[in-house]
Amino acid sequence: MRRIFKVLGYGLLVLVVVAAAAAFWKREEITRLMAVNTLFREDRIVANFSGMDQLFHHRSMQGGAASPLPQGPEAEMPDGFEDWLEARTVTAVVVLDRGEIVHERYRLGTMPEDLRISWSVAKSALSLLLGILHHEGTIPDLDAPVTDHVPALAGSAYGQTTIRQVAQMASGVAFNEDYLDYDSDINRMGRVLALGGSMDGFSIDQTNARGAPGADWQYVSIDTHVLGMVIRGASGRSITDLMEERLFIPLGLERAPFYVTDGHGVEFVLGGLNLTTRDYARLGQMIAQGGEWQGQQIVPAEWIAQSTEASAPGGALYGYQWWLPEDPVPGEFYARGVYGQFLWIDQNRNVVIAVNSADRGFRQPGVMDGNIALFREIARHLETQRETEG
Repeated sequence: MRRIFKVLGYGLLVLVVVAAAAAFWKREEITRLMAVNTLFREDRIVANFSGMDQLFHHRSMQGGAASPLPQGPEAEMPDGFEDWLEARTVTAVVVLDRGEIVHERYRLGTMPEDLRISWSVAKSALSLLLGILHHEGTIPDLDAPVTDHVPALAGSAYGQTTIRQVAQMASGVAFNEDYLDYDSDINRMGRVLALGGSMDGFSIDQTNARGAPGADWQYVSIDTHVLGMVIRGASGRSITDLMEERLFIPLGLERAPFYVTDGHGVEFVLGGLNLTTRDYARLGQMIAQGGEWQGQQIVPAEWIAQSTEASAPGGALYGYQWWLPEDPVPGEFYARGVYGQFLWIDQNRNVVIAVNSADRGFRQPGVMDGNIALFREIARHLETQRETEG
């Protein structure tokens, strides 16, 4: 009997050693998986959103020679602004009026130099890159199938989908975007990212369709990854290389940005871009100016106009990875990400508002409408102040 217990003891010891070795070997994957599972927890969300490079694989980019945004006179914000900051757990906001900072705020322990996660604001940034490559002829035909540039997608649900359709979120691919459902497609994708898997492989594995490509509009985040695959396939270059060369170095960012990546170094283009809030605002100001920055046309003006029109099927207020508000007004459009990330652009008033938040209540009824109403009120308020002063 003693011998049996001794053997069992040795066996248990071996199991403990093996488990410990496995845990040590996989410690990074385990750490990232734990990060995914606690990313939005109330006591961690603010710090997590300013520290994604500590949690996930990532690739840094050059930001060019920094040229700080000009500082204008401090503008009075409209009634309700302070209550909104508190209710929406806003961590940072930068308001530009005619290209000058007229209001800037950092909250909840965050700092101006923090590189903050964009979430789906990154989709709109990728649209800019698509427009540049389309204009120069690298991606000449938006109505070509995505398989022209990514043959590996031929056997997937994207086999008959065009580049324009993925840009408009009209791929027809069935994809569950419910962040509150543990088994949803978007959460399965998050675990692939955390465990060092392949986002390309995850996209190729999408085989379920909800309908024919182009028949309707449905927000499908993986469409944006396919758009990134098309850009990489057509150019033969990585997204980080293209972004820094074609967008960020010409803009002259205040801090070098980075992308969260999968375990193969492929950029998480549908939500992994990290910039300072000032640099989100700088990007927005270039867009507000029709793609021009300090005398250089970075993004074709025609693409800015085309991509921010409501062109998606079914009357959806969506363009090429850009949103339009209800009751759209010409020149008003925006990028948005989960948990309260925004880049609001009012071209006619030349007002840009960049917002980063850790808003766990972002999906509650009326929240989105309230955000848009406030952005519009800020723009009107600034216009009124100009008229009063001038």
